[in-house]
Amino acid sequence: MAVTPVAATVGTIAALLSITSFAPQILKIWKEKDASAVSLRTYVVTVTGFACWIAYGIMIGAWPVIASNIACLLMSGAVLVMKWRFERRG
Repeated sequence: MAVTPVAATVGTIAALLSITSFAPQILKIWKEKDASAVSLRTYVVTVTGFACWIAYGIMIGAWPVIASNIACLLMSGAVLVMKWRFERRG
C-alpha cells in the first residue's frame, strides 16, 4: 500500500508531537530533581506500550513505526529512570 504525501505528513507530525511530548516532563523532573508527581504505573504501562509498538513495527516491516516508537520509548524510559532514581534518594 502506497503512502500519500498527506498521510506521510500527518504521520511525521504525529510522531514528532508524540516524541516531544515527554520533553517538558523530563526537563521538569531533571530541574527539580523530583519525580514524586509522576505515576510509576502510568510510565511502566507507557514504556511497555512503546516496546509493543516497536515489536509490531518490526513484524510488519514499518520503519516509521519502529523509529518513532524507539524515540518515544527512550523519552518515556528517561522519565521512568528518573522516577526510580529520585524516589530512591528521598
